[in-house]
Amino acid sequence: MSELPDTFNKNMTNNQTAHTNALGMVEFNSIAVGIQAADAMLKISQVELIIAKTICPGKYIALIRGDTAAVRASVEEGRHVGSIACVDDFVIPNLHHQVFPALISSTPQHDVNALGILETFSAASCVLAADRAVKTAQVSLIEIRLGIGIGGKAFFTMTGDVAAVRSALEAAAMAVSEAGLLVRKVLIPQPREEIFNSLS
Repeated sequence: MSELPDTFNKNMTNNQTAHTNALGMVEFNSIAVGIQAADAMLKISQVELIIAKTICPGKYIALIRGDTAAVRASVEEGRHVGSIACVDDFVIPNLHHQVFPALISSTPQHDVNALGILETFSAASCVLAADRAVKTAQVSLIEIRLGIGIGGKAFFTMTGDVAAVRSALEAAAMAVSEAGLLVRKVLIPQPREEIFNSLS
């Protein structure tokens, strides 16, 4: 389960509006530089800090939300201030509604369907890929796990019928493969119930 602060869930459910549904993240390979850049990100524009913390192996992520222009300006400032240590970043102007719950914790699934897993080298690319997946096909995100206790990598899991999961995996892989951040994508058409249930 992703270890995000309790305030994350409250912020996502109480404050989400169409005007503040842009999400941005910058990922750094230096904790010190990451903290400095996160501070600059909050000073440059009116955004809400969702999470700023260390992840494995000694990396730092800053996740923000707000309107699209503010988030873009904030991420750009983070990249500029932390350019020496910036690993990856993204801005998603209109985040899919399934992404927030999957970041907070795993989402229970009632039926055993096809299982898709996509693994990335960075936390930022994983969130971007998960958003692309659920915007592509009728799939349900189970969990997005960001680089905590897994060597700095990240992965997300999703379920649905075989054709939908395959389509979503392909779209998600395309979103991150050009930058060389795709580790693996796997489709399990008929997962064992024990494996499926262990993920939610």
